[in-house]
Amino acid sequence: MSPAQFVLASRSSRRADLLRSVGFEFLIEPADINESVMPREDPRDYVRRMALSKARHVRSDLPVLGADTIVHVDGDILGKPIDRGQAISFLDTLSGRQHEVMTGVALSLQDRIECEVVVTKVHFRSLKQYEASRYWDTGEPVDKAGGYALQGVGAVFVDKVIGSYSAVIGLPMAEPDLIRSDVPRINC
Repeated sequence: MSPAQFVLASRSSRRADLLRSVGFEFLIEPADINESVMPREDPRDYVRRMALSKARHVRSDLPVLGADTIVHVDGDILGKPIDRGQAISFLDTLSGRQHEVMTGVALSLQDRIECEVVVTKVHFRSLKQYEASRYWDTGEPVDKAGGYALQGVGAVFVDKVIGSYSAVIGLPMAEPDLIRSDVPRINC
């Protein structure tokens, strides 16, 4: 019998590291879903839908944890950059201003599911012209929402975090009770 407490429906090594750091034992089964944004979809609704879709996609007798993180600024969702140009554009957009990082989390067990969206405000200092390009060269922005990693080299761009530090990395650890509960309690 597996000592796993749940299944993580994510490829994110950052989410797995956060969960392991607090002692969870889990299986990893990434959910292969369509992550396209629907026309005129609200960012909060989008990140909730992604977390729910991931949690529902994986079938298991164990609870399934799905999560998704986006960066939201000026009404736009900044996902993972597709190339160097887009990553630099993302960082230029974030330079010298505040943006929101939204992380949706869903926990499902059979027909029952609970979800939550945690919003964190992050303020970037003004970046020098060459910094975004040099940052891309580190390789870090490739698979990060908004093109930066708060837990890595990208931390040098951040003046202030208002809210959940771990949610910006990919999973709010203190905020949602659903991560700490044994059985989901509400339907989303």
